[in-house]
Amino acid sequence: MPERIVDETTDDILAPDGDDPLVPDSALLVLLVADGLLLGAFGLMFTPLYTNGIPVPMGIVLSVLVLPWLVRQAGEIDARPAVAGAPLIAWVVAVGVLGLFGPGGDMMLLADWQSLLLAVGGIGAGLWGLQKVLQREYGGSDGG
Repeated sequence: MPERIVDETTDDILAPDGDDPLVPDSALLVLLVADGLLLGAFGLMFTPLYTNGIPVPMGIVLSVLVLPWLVRQAGEIDARPAVAGAPLIAWVVAVGVLGLFGPGGDMMLLADWQSLLLAVGGIGAGLWGLQKVLQREYGGSDGG
């Protein structure tokens, strides 16, 4: 019976060693920042939604749920506040620029409760995620 030859290179490609990641950390961080920008744009677009005359601010819900995850994933790459908070900064820039100087000069960030809730909820959720990163990294207390 012939001996089976195993190609070692295919095993290395499918399951790389822990020393060399498949995707560099800088590329993942750029992707998380781009996600923060897109989340800000989509959050701004989906905030003034109405269903049968009832306001359904899905952009706020989306931002509050996803932004802390983006910040915590960036904190996995590097726990420095400027790096971990990069998706939050990108989100604030997207909401601020598109909201105040939107496409065609339109102002998408209206002076109403939904815009206020988007800003406060998004920034608060992002800061909460950043707080969790800093507590994990520097061993802070849980605030109690």
